[in-house]
Amino acid sequence: MNRRVFLALALAAAAPPAMAAPEPSDLLGAAGDPSFLEWLNGFYGRLLADGWPPALVTQLLTGLAPDPRVLAHNAAQPEFALPVSDYVRRNVTAGAVALGRRKRDSVPELDEIGRTYGAPPDILTAIWAMESGYGANEGDMDVVRSLATLAAQDPRRRSWAEDQLVACLKILSSGAATRGELRGSWAGAMGQTQMEPATFVTTAVSASGDGRADIWGSPADALASAANLLAKSGWRRDQSWAVEVRLERQFDVGLSEGPKHPPDWWAQKGAVRADGGAWRPDDGTALAQLILPSGAAGPAFLAFPNHFVIRTYNNSLAYALSVGLLADRIGGAGPLITPWPHETPLSLEERMDAQAALAKLGYNPGPPDGLIGLATRTALRAWQRDHGVPADGYLSPAVVAQLRQAASV
Repeated sequence: MNRRVFLALALAAAAPPAMAAPEPSDLLGAAGDPSFLEWLNGFYGRLLADGWPPALVTQLLTGLAPDPRVLAHNAAQPEFALPVSDYVRRNVTAGAVALGRRKRDSVPELDEIGRTYGAPPDILTAIWAMESGYGANEGDMDVVRSLATLAAQDPRRRSWAEDQLVACLKILSSGAATRGELRGSWAGAMGQTQMEPATFVTTAVSASGDGRADIWGSPADALASAANLLAKSGWRRDQSWAVEVRLERQFDVGLSEGPKHPPDWWAQKGAVRADGGAWRPDDGTALAQLILPSGAAGPAFLAFPNHFVIRTYNNSLAYALSVGLLADRIGGAGPLITPWPHETPLSLEERMDAQAALAKLGYNPGPPDGLIGLATRTALRAWQRDHGVPADGYLSPAVVAQLRQAASV
């Protein structure tokens, strides 16, 4: 049966007697992409079966067509494609620090927000900077169209994207925002602190307490909502997010991104504070993980639980480091003691070849998507360990060449 005819019949059957089902030509976008229409057909039917009012569902989905920009952005996320050092250098600059201090001081409610939710104003300011450039780059894409594109054309993200679309229905039904206000990034994030729709539903708050959270137009509401998200994710008021450490000569770099232990344990292994200072009281007993973002040649950090809370926003090491380091500098800290090395960017082909080689050699780097995340670094450490080299999990051009040769990729 023709998909448009099937959809028309399904809508007519699901609509109450007093309401005529919308014409498919009104509901569907003009693009006519078969796979998109098939997904939309099924999703629409599931929403009706779940009891959502047809008028509300139609309001959400009318006129949709896939947005080709979404998949292009999805394949080129800089947090995973750029070397960490380049990503941090791009975001933590003297100009960014000076602007961050001005923006922090421009929101009179920020100190009270920090006291209420426990998230430091400097961290919130850095998130504001990273997410939207202080509201200058919120994104003007149709969030519903972006999410529908991901749901229809990226099987890995379908379930997540459909959940976000259901959250959009909740937003519309509650009156928290209109259909036209659902604007944001290619990945569906909205407002000055770029919240996913499902997070908006559970977490967005009004700093003034007037009941309506305007994360698009109100910096205070956006920052309070971000602070609430960090608090709900487990932010610890009196702990650091991470501290730079210095590694002694014989330190086992294979411990990176592995066990979590208190700072004293790390000191016994040869990782001590780079500045020689004392630990904050609540840091001394906290479990921290060693991270080597640029391998053994770059700066090393002990990452405390708050580091992983920052990843609530974006589960990327580069992102969390940029937020934390920018916040530290806004708060008056100096630059890192160990400078970032100059790294050679890897092409998508090199990154995918490395992942394919690790898989062929019996390791498990995850899908060969070119995104160098924790799974790839863990697999690389295992391969390095087995070959008697420092297991820092760092993928350099030389390591790519070695992997290609070993696996004949």
